[in-house]
Amino acid sequence: MAAKPRRKAPAKGGYKLPEPIPEGTEVTDTFKKCWKIGPKIGSGGFGTVYFASEANKKEYDYVVKVEYHDNGPLFAEMHCYHSIGKPAQLAEWVKKKKLSYLGLSPCYGFGSFEYDNSKYRFMIIERFDKDLQKLLEENGKKFPAKAVYLVGMSLINKGTENQVYLVDMGLACKYLRDGAHKKEMPDPKKAHNGTPEFTSRDAHRGCFSRRSDLEILCFNLLQWLSGECMEDVDEFLAELFGDENCPVGIKKLLTYVSKLSFEEEPDYTLCKKVLKDELKRIGCENDTTLEFQMAAKKTAAKTKTTKGPLLPNKENAKAAKPPKDKRKPENEVQLDPGMIPTPAMLELMNKRTEAKPTKTRRKK
Repeated sequence: MAAKPRRKAPAKGGYKLPEPIPEGTEVTDTFKKCWKIGPKIGSGGFGTVYFASEANKKEYDYVVKVEYHDNGPLFAEMHCYHSIGKPAQLAEWVKKKKLSYLGLSPCYGFGSFEYDNSKYRFMIIERFDKDLQKLLEENGKKFPAKAVYLVGMSLINKGTENQVYLVDMGLACKYLRDGAHKKEMPDPKKAHNGTPEFTSRDAHRGCFSRRSDLEILCFNLLQWLSGECMEDVDEFLAELFGDENCPVGIKKLLTYVSKLSFEEEPDYTLCKKVLKDELKRIGCENDTTLEFQMAAKKTAAKTKTTKGPLLPNKENAKAAKPPKDKRKPENEVQLDPGMIPTPAMLELMNKRTEAKPTKTRRKK
């Protein structure tokens, strides 16, 4: 009996990643325009991305997303772009709102094709330079405050090298139907969709609204500023809110978002003002150039201040840290690892930050 062919393991979330599509494969979109698939760029949780070009040209000025026809995310993304992402629609919106640019790539075509007895969906969008994740990895997993706030402002806009674009709409959904806001109805089947480190509290319950988008943005801004994800919430929040140099603007945004109701329209102008005030505070109000490299830290000329042999670097670093006071302050909010603070917790933390109690060591 012949052995059955091995099936490719499904990707995270139960979606299968497509088999590699050979370079030079031509596909035709719903508008009868022919496109040529180029070299592979990479794979995500749902599909694969390739360079792409118009069939009669050599330059790869576009990218194509490819997924199995049975997968859901690209289907949702195609419909999102079909509703709001046509080139003429975006150009009209930019003109109407008098914007310098809109951080959303136009969709140039989509459709389906068959290869090796399997059916696929594809979608063509604009080709950009590096994504923020690659830039983050190249710069020690941390961005300068100015770059973080500029990116945040560009993404909060209602509605080249110094421009940032959103390119993945696989989890986009409508919040209005026939002019009415959808009801707050948690759906276990949709719970935890998205990247766990950054997804909102609403998304963990399987329901989404405008406040969710702002909360997700805040979680991204926090990682770009600190170089850390919220893996240990207790330690992370203590470091974030207990430091005099904490990003006050993002703290204000998180507090504001935590007070929004599910159906409430966020004040995007206020959110942008909070980030603009942070740019002003760090002296970058009029500088809109995106610079992702961290400035080199200045080191003191004299470093040897102790007599005798120095400890190895790792031991020396440990020895330099003062002993931690393991006593828990009264009424301290203790969060389980992985828990996201509730509005009440944030309010309590705000009060403690404003109070700023002076810490003194007790003499032995």
